[in-house]
Amino acid sequence: MTTLITGATRGIGQALMGGYLAQGSEVIGTARAPKDGPGRWLVADMANPASITALGAQMQEQPLDLLVCNAGIYRDKGQPIETGFAAQMWEETFSVNVTGVFLTIQALLPNLRAAKGKIAIISSQMGSNTRAPGGSYIYRASKAAVLNLGRNLATDLRHEGIAVGIYHPGWVRTDMGGDDADISIEQARDGLMARFAALSVATTGCFETWDGRAHPL
Repeated sequence: MTTLITGATRGIGQALMGGYLAQGSEVIGTARAPKDGPGRWLVADMANPASITALGAQMQEQPLDLLVCNAGIYRDKGQPIETGFAAQMWEETFSVNVTGVFLTIQALLPNLRAAKGKIAIISSQMGSNTRAPGGSYIYRASKAAVLNLGRNLATDLRHEGIAVGIYHPGWVRTDMGGDDADISIEQARDGLMARFAALSVATTGCFETWDGRAHPL
């Protein structure tokens, strides 16, 4: 089994890479700069379309069983509504969290087709239309957009046998989630790996939590 994880240098991506390596899988991680370490590393900057195109070229014709679109940024935490949320912040966040996800899937579609692989998109409960506690407008909007993207991709790729799942990883104790978050990175990793394993064409388009609950859209 070959798995590619974007944004695998830290947080959930790093934990997932370690988890799949421990299972004996072939794992490819992406980083914004050249990196050495366990597994195979390729350079891919989710904010740079040319870098993503180059990622596809580096993969050549290698079949890909699982693509985990994990790379993401959260720049607008705590921004004041009166003076925050600058236009450049919107552009940067959407380029990574939404456009980068689509371009990665597009670039690696031949590899996924070769294996009838799966696509796992890490979104967030903060992208759900049923939750609106306010604040973090840019991050919330980007995660709502990638949720919509994933569900539409699921429709278009179903007939090819490629399943697409969208996931809330939990509020995880990472640099992004903070020390007060609900769950450990090990809990998130194990739960997400179980979700990815269970994903099939029958469940394509699902929006689920790390522990297997269907999340309201």
